[in-house]
Amino acid sequence: MRHAMTLLLLLSAMTMEAATHKVKFDSQRRKSGAKIALHDLNPDLPTDWTRYRFVGLEIKASTTQRFLVGFTTDHGYDELMVHSYVPGQWNRLVIPLIYLSEPPASSHDMASMYNKPRQTGWVNIGGNVGPLTGVDSIGIRQYMPFADATVEIRDVQLYEQDPGDAYLGTKPALDLLGQSNLVKWKGKITSLRKLQKKWREEEEEEVSVGDLYGYSRYGGYRQHKTHATGFFRTERKDGKWWMVDPEGHLFLSIGACCISLGSGGGFKDLDKRADMLEQMPPEQFIYTDKGRNYRVADFATWNLQRRFGPSYEKPALDLTIKRMDKWGVNTIGNWSDKRVERSNRKAFTCTMYPAGIDGGLFGLGDPYEDGIEDGLHRSLKNMMEEYRDNPWLIGYYVGNEPTWLGQELRVCDNLLAGKDRAMKRALEEYLRKHGDSKETRKDFVYDTFDKYLTILKDVQHRLDPNHMNLGYRFANPYAVNRKVADICAKHFDIMSFNCYAIQPDHKLMDRLLEWTNLPMLIGEFHFGAVDRGLGQSLFQVAGQKERGEAYRYYVEQGFSHPGLVGVTYFTWMDEDVMGRFDGENYNCGLIDVTNLPYREQTEAMMQTATRLHDVHDGKETPFDNRPERIVGMERGEDEW
Repeated sequence: MRHAMTLLLLLSAMTMEAATHKVKFDSQRRKSGAKIALHDLNPDLPTDWTRYRFVGLEIKASTTQRFLVGFTTDHGYDELMVHSYVPGQWNRLVIPLIYLSEPPASSHDMASMYNKPRQTGWVNIGGNVGPLTGVDSIGIRQYMPFADATVEIRDVQLYEQDPGDAYLGTKPALDLLGQSNLVKWKGKITSLRKLQKKWREEEEEEVSVGDLYGYSRYGGYRQHKTHATGFFRTERKDGKWWMVDPEGHLFLSIGACCISLGSGGGFKDLDKRADMLEQMPPEQFIYTDKGRNYRVADFATWNLQRRFGPSYEKPALDLTIKRMDKWGVNTIGNWSDKRVERSNRKAFTCTMYPAGIDGGLFGLGDPYEDGIEDGLHRSLKNMMEEYRDNPWLIGYYVGNEPTWLGQELRVCDNLLAGKDRAMKRALEEYLRKHGDSKETRKDFVYDTFDKYLTILKDVQHRLDPNHMNLGYRFANPYAVNRKVADICAKHFDIMSFNCYAIQPDHKLMDRLLEWTNLPMLIGEFHFGAVDRGLGQSLFQVAGQKERGEAYRYYVEQGFSHPGLVGVTYFTWMDEDVMGRFDGENYNCGLIDVTNLPYREQTEAMMQTATRLHDVHDGKETPFDNRPERIVGMERGEDEW
């Protein structure tokens, strides 16, 4: 009889105490978990869930490391990822059943398509889905578990309306500095007085990098010069690609995304999270200086005001540049603070937000609507007029992680089932002319991509002929086939992609370089851990020391490829403990919410920055201490 009793899998241990079931993950195994018969948790649950819209789980996870939750149904096993904000505390997490029964709805980019925020945690969707009938068991499992983590579950309920999440814990989830109040770690700041002492120590550090990195004014290599044009460009020299800075120095971009004076540690939905803040009411977000009150929106800004006072912008900017100088970071990455970009003290990149990008079509641009060229001109005019003559700008990304790549057939399905529009009529005509098949539908999407970029390139060159087009930061470069690569080669100056992995794949890079003859730029990568009460990020390592080692391994292995000209670490500051706009709460920053650097990470960055020119030039071998126990966003197989 299928799942008539609790199944123990992969040597995972599970004990029962009263109505509570505990799944203990075996840290000696790569995958560990268990299934629990639902009637053991709630004997009144039906097996047909089609009339319900939400399932609520009363759970307690010992860690913020993500785990997978799934349900066995008539058609198979439907599963999603869960990230808890409240380790060690009971809470009710409510999951919309549409995440288990239907594919993710179309959206502009990967994060908005797959990340779904809740109040006590967040979920990442995209696993197997189908009708929720014959539901008889719940599965809990984890990949590469650390410290024999556990997840306890004591109730499962179904709802027609969302009852909301509930924090059932016994202590506030955050402390007064914006850190997790539920996790302890070595060196944790426990008072404002201790934090102020740490701030003073950093401010007293003298930063004189001198010839440590050999950087020019714009961050290029001062001793290696070629033809100057006054703006950034690329050049292939002795078989290796480089950027060239405005003064003609060879340049490798070492960047970080979201560099800001103060952002992070936000705490939204206060009205729904009162129990998490019982010792810190919203009025605590008032900063008082010289008799005046200042309201702030997040802990990061609050801590900056504690550090520098209400007029924190100038000293915070100076500190940001000082840190970049010290750590060898020569590029301000995408989504960064305009106050940092406009200081014209570091090279920067930025992202276009062009007209015609359709979230209902997985972020594909629509070139068929009347007036698209004028729309693109209007949407880009202000940005490009400001940047046109600025030599500090490296170039423009077109966008980030469009989801149509790999979803071409769903793009066509949505078009054909949707409203009458020029793009729909263009698809219908294309299929009449070329025949209706999977391949012709994909070809239509590629042809549309080409048409859109042709118009966009023309508009960009009229508005700003000085700066490079850095392409899309594709989320899955493995999905870039020859047809897509040929289109990119026509329109982009650099082939960009995001690459969350242990290291950039040289075979993939060889293929892209052969197809496009373009240098490559990695728009995002990172490593995180669970020792600070945050999620472990897209690629997890054991701790802070390992984060630094993983950075060195990734970056030096990447730059040993002749086609790579830049990497951008995501992100400058940790994400919010209680989740950013889409729920993510990753420990992926170079700086924590208290405005202190992660020394293990930043010192590793300094070591790597001193070597990168010679690694890329083939004169030095890359760092080869490959991190152990590292794991990405793995999902389970249907079979247990």
